[in-house]
Amino acid sequence: MARRPQPRHITLGGRDAVALTMEEYEQLIASRRQIGGQSARVRVLALQAKRTEQFLEELETLIAADADVDSLRRAIAELVRRHRDADS
Repeated sequence: MARRPQPRHITLGGRDAVALTMEEYEQLIASRRQIGGQSARVRVLALQAKRTEQFLEELETLIAADADVDSLRRAIAELVRRHRDADS
């Protein structure tokens, strides 16, 4: 297993800092870009999960209601339409 590189500590203008080579700096910037992209994807997935949870809760409520089959079918179709339109 490769050893973790030790940072090079320096003092610059009386402030502690860490010196990076150009390669290390470019790797750091690339990592930050990747994390930014992943954060955006995680936000989208979290929103989709929240919408799915809401859809399932509404569906559960419809199914639990005492309604005839035709009314239930219409209500479910409307629920599906609403959630599809919200995603568009």
